[in-house]
Amino acid sequence: MKADPRGVLTGTHFMDGDHACCEGALAAGARFAAGYPITPSTEVVERFAARVPVVGGSFIQMEDELAASIALQGAVWGGAKSFTVTSGPGFSLMMEHIGYAAMTETPCVFVDVQRGGPSTGLPTLPAQGDMMQARWGSHGDYEIIALCPNSPQECFDLTVKAFNFAEEFRVPVMFMMDEVVGHMTEKVVIPPADQIEVVPRKHTRKTVEEYLPYATNGDMVPEMAHAGEGYKFHVTGLTHDERGYPNMTPQTQQKLVTRLQNKIRSAADRIAMFEEEATENADVIVVSYGITSRVAQRAIDMARERGLKVGKLRLIMAWPFPETKIRELAGRTKAFVVPELNLGQMVREVERAAAGRAKTILVPHAGGSVHHPEEILAAIQEAVR
Repeated sequence: MKADPRGVLTGTHFMDGDHACCEGALAAGARFAAGYPITPSTEVVERFAARVPVVGGSFIQMEDELAASIALQGAVWGGAKSFTVTSGPGFSLMMEHIGYAAMTETPCVFVDVQRGGPSTGLPTLPAQGDMMQARWGSHGDYEIIALCPNSPQECFDLTVKAFNFAEEFRVPVMFMMDEVVGHMTEKVVIPPADQIEVVPRKHTRKTVEEYLPYATNGDMVPEMAHAGEGYKFHVTGLTHDERGYPNMTPQTQQKLVTRLQNKIRSAADRIAMFEEEATENADVIVVSYGITSRVAQRAIDMARERGLKVGKLRLIMAWPFPETKIRELAGRTKAFVVPELNLGQMVREVERAAAGRAKTILVPHAGGSVHHPEEILAAIQEAVR
């Protein structure tokens, strides 16, 4: 493999989603990863461990997922773009540190290659059971961003975007793959480095005397400084003031936590990512994401062959949820059909946003395999009766 000086392996490749995710991280400028082996995500960092020394970075295999999820944050404060990779049980262990990243506004990426659960569950088989955990898994009020690729190509493209969102909003970004997408091998086109948009760290230009670690300049996202640069700052998970020092007053809590939420919520419609097709006059709209969206496409095609008016809304960004779009569609369709490799998670958001203006029909699957298209077709047919 030959890469350019930025580490980008340009050209057309035949690779799986895990490896494409690694290449996306490198292209985005990631130079540090910490992780602990867990099926079906290990291939991401196996490749990273082999590739990143060439461009001056490093990978550390930690003793567990708890250590991995905080080591990557230390690397960020040291100046690196960083990420970790895991699956269900490891993702559960990382929840406290995801909340810490949200509170300290540490830009980083958590890759979760989802598998069947609960507990050890189905280590080598797919599911989409971590979607609500990605949003609500840590305690307290905070916001994250979560992306859902459905192909190896998107594993590359969206990993770059995940790092860009992390840097733009100083927020932990969840990259919600699933086992099938992670292990699926397809063509992946990687453009030259100068054609890949990479958002740099929002580094402060203020002097040491002027700099306040958590002061904002009107856009709700503070500028960063790194350890060892001479700036005075304190990084804590405690409620803190603009200096980063603990401040236990309700007023400080209100100001801080409201800003942590609003910096994402205020941008939700601008950053929303979804694929929409034939929704204008659709009687039914199928809402799906990840590998399920590819099975759903076959069901949509089968329904159209039968003369049914079926639209498609594929969630590329799951969080923040595109509730504005769902509300709009609910005003002109009879029903939403929501297939998921779980027993009902994102369907609840669809139902909430639809607010009774359109039926919402779940097509559940506990995981271990994917849906049969006929199952989704049957739900579409039921919806138009």
